[in-house]
Amino acid sequence: MHDGKRLELATDILANPRNQRQEVQALQDTIYVVGGKWRLPIINSICNGNKRFREIERSIPGITTRMLSRELKEMEANGLIKRTVTPSIPVGVEYNSTEYCHSFGDIILEMIKWGKQHRERLKNQDR
Repeated sequence: MHDGKRLELATDILANPRNQRQEVQALQDTIYVVGGKWRLPIINSICNGNKRFREIERSIPGITTRMLSRELKEMEANGLIKRTVTPSIPVGVEYNSTEYCHSFGDIILEMIKWGKQHRERLKNQDR
């Protein structure tokens, strides 16, 4: 992001005068909802078309069944995903991202971009 655009964004978001307590609270709220090792990979998996529990689980290396189950429940409680049960045999359960979840899609893209740049920077430092 260019300095001018960053300054404009900061001016729009941050209070004048700055309120450190409010800024820290906003960061903590965001981290609470999307924080942890697994939430963003789960959201990414669902947004990439994985709707069923096993599809999501297989798409995220290292996640356990128990952890995925717990995270999906918390994400549903926070309004990030919607769980739909289809009364069939066997019972079908699908997870879909909500519009609220899509509201931080830009944040996820920026995090992916930053992560790629960071990894490349570290690789170049080793040389």
